[in-house]
Amino acid sequence: MPHTVSLTTNEFRLQLDDSGVATVWIDAPDASVNKISRDTLDGFSEVLGHLEQMNDLTGVLFISGKDASFVVGADLNMLAQAASPTDVRSISRRAHRLLWRIDTLGVPTVAAIEGPCMGGGLELTLGCTYRLASTHDATKLALPEVKLGLLPGGGGTQYLPRRIGVRVALTMIMTGKNIYPRKARDLGLVDALIHPPGLYGAGKRAVRQLANGTLSAPSKTSSLTNRLLEDNPLSRRIIYRQARRRAEDRTHRHYPAPPRIIDAVRTGLERDLDAGLDAEMQHFGELAFTPESQALVEIFFSKRVRETHAHAEDAQPVSTVGILGAGNMGGGIAQVTAAQDLDVVLKDQSFRQAAQGKKQVWSAFNRDLEKGILNRFERDRATERVAPTDTYAQMDHCDLIIEAVPEDLSLKRTVLSDIADVVADDAILASNTSSIPIAQIAEAVPHPERVLGMHYFSPVADVPLVEIIVTDQTSEAALATALDLVETQNKTAIVVEDGPGFYTTRILSIYLNEALLLLEEGADVPTVDQIMSDYGFPMGPFELLDFVGIDVASKITDVMSDHFPLAPEDISDSAARLADAGLLGQKTNIGFYHYGPSDNGSGKDRKDLNQNIYRNLGQTRRATPSPAIVQERLTLMMVNEAVRCLDDGVLRGPRDGDVGAVFGLGFPAYLGGPFRFIDQKGPSEVTKRMRDLAYQFGDRFSPTKLLIEHDHRKTAFHDYWSVHG
Repeated sequence: MPHTVSLTTNEFRLQLDDSGVATVWIDAPDASVNKISRDTLDGFSEVLGHLEQMNDLTGVLFISGKDASFVVGADLNMLAQAASPTDVRSISRRAHRLLWRIDTLGVPTVAAIEGPCMGGGLELTLGCTYRLASTHDATKLALPEVKLGLLPGGGGTQYLPRRIGVRVALTMIMTGKNIYPRKARDLGLVDALIHPPGLYGAGKRAVRQLANGTLSAPSKTSSLTNRLLEDNPLSRRIIYRQARRRAEDRTHRHYPAPPRIIDAVRTGLERDLDAGLDAEMQHFGELAFTPESQALVEIFFSKRVRETHAHAEDAQPVSTVGILGAGNMGGGIAQVTAAQDLDVVLKDQSFRQAAQGKKQVWSAFNRDLEKGILNRFERDRATERVAPTDTYAQMDHCDLIIEAVPEDLSLKRTVLSDIADVVADDAILASNTSSIPIAQIAEAVPHPERVLGMHYFSPVADVPLVEIIVTDQTSEAALATALDLVETQNKTAIVVEDGPGFYTTRILSIYLNEALLLLEEGADVPTVDQIMSDYGFPMGPFELLDFVGIDVASKITDVMSDHFPLAPEDISDSAARLADAGLLGQKTNIGFYHYGPSDNGSGKDRKDLNQNIYRNLGQTRRATPSPAIVQERLTLMMVNEAVRCLDDGVLRGPRDGDVGAVFGLGFPAYLGGPFRFIDQKGPSEVTKRMRDLAYQFGDRFSPTKLLIEHDHRKTAFHDYWSVHG
């Protein structure tokens, strides 16, 4: 029988069996997941102290006591509470010391990984002799610190390159992407895979086999070619240079972490481990206090808060979701729903169209299979949860309905009215409209209290936000049920009040309108797109118009035009004119650009500029303002409208506004969102700049009343609304 060692920490449990194998259970109290906190570091030091004193120790197994979760990373509150870079460096120094103690225990150590193994959790395993991973579908490994403007501070920049090679390690650290079990094994990040039920037993067996010599851990798993390449200092110099170039292309130098990551890795490999760890520690402390990292951490906290909701007890159970419309949006919603083991009934006008929507779902899951995220059984099981149909009768048992039909008020009213006659009286009815007021749609539906908006973004699987829109009549049960579904779909929700365009479409429309005004003034399409991409948006405004659909943008302008805070002459009609000319964007392979099949066959790629775009608008002369003017005109129009949404009561607070803009629209994350942008620059500076733009380009740039109030009070939005909101 295993003997339990008495500990003062409650973060870990330590057991020792008769064969001398110690099992360290990582099991934070009163928590569903493990995080690296100060208490964790203290407790781990205590556990290692016991292990270091054991004379007959055969080996050690590190395993989580949580269900399908190893360690999700550092507790960011620990960093947020640090008063200076020195405090942050001390955390890094402690983590380095603990990793060294694992590495020098003198007995085999095995990490048994199941579920998320992120950040400091993965760094912990890198000090072990052997890593064993479960094939559980929740298992994923990553060093995601770069997404928070940081670098791995627990030894990751030093131990990972030594484990999997510098080229692959740099890619992994500088992208923060998840690595799934099969890929992790192929890279050498883990040494073996095991089915979930056998993880604990396999872990203990691996410890014994390593101790008696019947199992050996590979010292380095990269190919002979890679070893020859990376053992050469001149070749490594090329790798560093290529990594720096890729980082600059991807981040446009807005994020300070990538060059410091390269420096820490290079220092460790070109000098020695101690020098590399010291460089990592120094950079970690500096980065934690950069405005970019602070903005990214703040938006992370805001997102996490919105991933859970306070009224879960009011939610109605949902086992089957009905989706009306099997196009790209409907198919995408079906995919993220079926992926979480919920049944989906997918309806369209014909069975063939509905079946095509199911095929879209299968194709998406098949791409996950090719990436090693799913196996064939998981792909097929998830796909079979989607039932295509062309009749309402087969949807009578659905608990929640989401309509995803084209943006037309009459059509949306009709389909929700029709389905309301079929489903139960308490079934929730949601519209995926991006601009039409929900109250207008609900007028055609009995029991309007069960109607709300659930605005997903395209591509649904990739964009983490869902904007939930409530009317004066929407019930708490309807809202709680929608929030519960969004949480189940692993997405983040913001809740906004009803009105034309809600929040995200409202601020996006103003942004795109300003881009079209620039075009009408003679700006060059690809130049403007490049300027905004360089600023940090995922794509430029004209490429975005092609992606959304120029005809869709025109319809949204029709809905929004009476509500824009703009004079009629400041509302562009270019989208309508281009749509009338048959230039609709990606869907017809021609808009501002030409489009063709993508190289991987999963969509369409942008080709060359459609030179006729200027002719269609009756223009011949091209003259683009400076990058600074373009960026200010587009960004400040969006920021000003976000403040107006807060003042109008559409938004419930600045954090919702930041989360919605960053995770729904791609507002540059390093700026933290519209309200964090104002707070960092200062309301006075933003107000002054907007008045300058109003003088140059017209009254549409006049700062909103609420922005002026914050200027006069000298108050930051986040600070003020956290107290008075």
